[in-house]
Amino acid sequence: MSGSFVENISRRVSQLGEWGLEQLLGVGVFSLMALRSLRALFMPRFPWSELWRQWYAIAVQSLPIVGVTALFTGMVLALQAAEALSRFGAKPYVGSLVSLSVVRELGPVLTALMVAGRIGAGIAAEIGSMRVTEQVDAIRAMGADPLQKLVVPRMLAATFALPLLAIVAIFLGILGGGLISNYQLNITPNFYLTTVTTTVTVEDLLSGLSKTFFFGWIIAMVGCYAGLTTQGGTEGVGKSTTRSVVVASISIFIADFFLTKVFLML
Repeated sequence: MSGSFVENISRRVSQLGEWGLEQLLGVGVFSLMALRSLRALFMPRFPWSELWRQWYAIAVQSLPIVGVTALFTGMVLALQAAEALSRFGAKPYVGSLVSLSVVRELGPVLTALMVAGRIGAGIAAEIGSMRVTEQVDAIRAMGADPLQKLVVPRMLAATFALPLLAIVAIFLGILGGGLISNYQLNITPNFYLTTVTTTVTVEDLLSGLSKTFFFGWIIAMVGCYAGLTTQGGTEGVGKSTTRSVVVASISIFIADFFLTKVFLML
């Protein structure tokens, strides 16, 4: 009985150690891919056409889902803020709470999460399918760099598309709060706009938008890594897609915490 218990504990510890080593190996491979992708930026024959295609897929086609999410988030936030502020007699200042929350946190983070669910999964599925059908090996056999052809365009497009999408999300989030304030809370648009402009500063806007560059980079790189490490045929593609969304979403929250601390110290 005692021997089987010790063997069970030893097996669990061994499995935990193998899992830890596997994660460390994954971090190392990801870091190496990121460094090589930066080097591939300066290689000749840059794939401009692929960059524009990815830009359209990320920046343009993501607008509807980001816009709808931001609009209704602002509306819900206004309802919740009015309920909380009415207890202190500060209900007219809903605009201050909504605008500051949307500009500093909700706009950038929700935009990143929506793009991670849509684009991150798409990147992992597309590159993963190319991986299991040996198209990535074919690119390498023709003398081209798969990182330059596949990773770099997606990395650049996502990194610079996220701030623009976040600006749209911030505008629509504040607009959603204004609609609820005007039609349900009886707060005039002029007063709502005044509370917004007197509360939100340029530093708040820059703080929120600066984080989106990192979020876009994370989404693209995690999706590309998941796609390039896909194994096991179509089933592996599905697992890579799921892993991409989960890892990117968690990484966004972790990065948001540390970036917020850094910006608050500046």
